[in-house]
Amino acid sequence: MAHAQVRDVPRTTDAPARAPQPFPPPAPADDPPPSSPPTFLDVLHHRYCGRLLIASVTGRLSLGMVPVALILAAQADGHCLASASLLAALYGIAPALGLPLLGRLADLRGLLLPCYLGAALVASTLGTLAVAGTTHLPLAAGCVALAGAGCPPLEGALRSLWTCVLPDDAHVRTAYTLDSSTQEIVYVTGPALAIATATWLCPAAALALAAAVTVAGSLAFATTPPARTWRAAPRRRERLAVLRPPAMRPLLLSLVLLGATVGALDVAAIAVADRQDASWLAGTLPAAFSAAGLLGGVLFTRFQPTTVPRPRHLMLLGTAYTACWLPPPLAPLPASAVLLLALLPGAVFVPLLTVASLTATALTPPGTSTEAVGWMSSAIRLGLAGGTALAGPLSGHFAVPLMAAAGCALLLCARTAPAASPV
Repeated sequence: MAHAQVRDVPRTTDAPARAPQPFPPPAPADDPPPSSPPTFLDVLHHRYCGRLLIASVTGRLSLGMVPVALILAAQADGHCLASASLLAALYGIAPALGLPLLGRLADLRGLLLPCYLGAALVASTLGTLAVAGTTHLPLAAGCVALAGAGCPPLEGALRSLWTCVLPDDAHVRTAYTLDSSTQEIVYVTGPALAIATATWLCPAAALALAAAVTVAGSLAFATTPPARTWRAAPRRRERLAVLRPPAMRPLLLSLVLLGATVGALDVAAIAVADRQDASWLAGTLPAAFSAAGLLGGVLFTRFQPTTVPRPRHLMLLGTAYTACWLPPPLAPLPASAVLLLALLPGAVFVPLLTVASLTATALTPPGTSTEAVGWMSSAIRLGLAGGTALAGPLSGHFAVPLMAAAGCALLLCARTAPAASPV
């Protein structure tokens, strides 16, 4: 469909004449464009980029830490695993509701207010859980819901700022890949950090640490000059302006299915570990998927098109992602083979997520960039929760991520096929 054709990443900041910036990006040179796309290092060499990325990842570490810390804290307080898992699931779903709202606030009022407000809410609620514990389940559930809904919109804010601190769209596209790749760090380092803290100290300390890294990352991000001065372009007074483009809704639905593949993988890893009596596989399989995602992001940056991604790239990546999920469900495999096969979809996940994000950004109406990323994050998080919930009753069968990946690919192909040729 023509609406889904990827255009250049839109600029959401005001023109320099209206809002002069103290950190103007370098003026484009008259030289011909480079023959190869910029690398991650090329992006990080630009002013503020390294600090913005590190602060954003630090502030988002709690997304990976809190679910594990909640389960450990609830079990330490005498709750069964089912109750502990419900608390963790509630935290996983709550950001899907809060991120679009805080993103909209950022587009309307700037980045400082939602970052500070979200950090304060997370710190107060997680601090309450760390002190009071989870013995009183209704109180704990309320704190968990507020902590999840209050997660600062650092991912959307970062993507809104890339166009301010980078000189051209080629660097912005590489920055999107870098950001998608570093998300894997959140969901690998976060749980490991929570487990280590809970083991060495106590689960309450892990919750307190999650609150501390959220505050530290949010403050480091919000105090950078680009974040302090950024303002979105004027926007139409419409509540659901982000969802107005016809191609946006099926694209968000495809991201729900994309997230479901990862949520189902976590359950599949536990099921395979139990069936093959290989407990090490439960944590190693998701970690291998994430590590492959990092590698896939690096390779995609090296070999990505030197022009704006086209709908056919999204279709090809969606099809390749589905094909990578075909081998695991076919027959019983040894644990080592399952681990190796998990590398295949992991390597395609980050490139697919990057191109889908660029497509969604191109569809976003002016002045809604941060809110749009909030909707994308919400879609993926809902998919994570849904994939986990569906894979449980089906005994963690690998058919669940395969079906979710196939649905994702079908949506991407159906909505972009008519636009395969430039209009």
